[in-house]
Amino acid sequence: MAGDGFTTCLWFDGRAEEAAQHYVSIFKNSRLGRIARYTGVEPGGPAGSVMTVEFEANGQKFVGLNGGPQFTFSEAISFQVHCADQEEVDYYWSRLSEGGEEGPCGWVKDRFGVSWQVVPAEFIDMVSGPDPEKTKRATEAMMAMGKLDIAALRTAYEGG
Repeated sequence: MAGDGFTTCLWFDGRAEEAAQHYVSIFKNSRLGRIARYTGVEPGGPAGSVMTVEFEANGQKFVGLNGGPQFTFSEAISFQVHCADQEEVDYYWSRLSEGGEEGPCGWVKDRFGVSWQVVPAEFIDMVSGPDPEKTKRATEAMMAMGKLDIAALRTAYEGG
């Protein structure tokens, strides 16, 4: 993979292939790639079991590593899913939270413990806009939400 930019490595405890298949089923422009198996020489898993699985989710390159229970995911790292409309927000929110945990402010932790921010692209425009009062209203509305509601964010932004 030399010369391909960079790839995000996600450390799993035996569930890398399951996670890769799950993410590929959710995001368009996705595919599974090569799978490497433990040979018995390296630490981490029994010979023949999946060591790594390459995949792309929405064009972003990942490798899932079955490294064992030593490390787990935290909210210190998350992936932002930029959504064009409420239909996309609803879709990604429901698919990523399935078997996981819904959080505040558009955050979801999936069944593997990976954190996602399901964010309408329009909201990013609101909070980076030139009017500090509008930005404050939109941010206050967002802080009271779990899944983000674009219509309610628009109403707050406009002062309604």
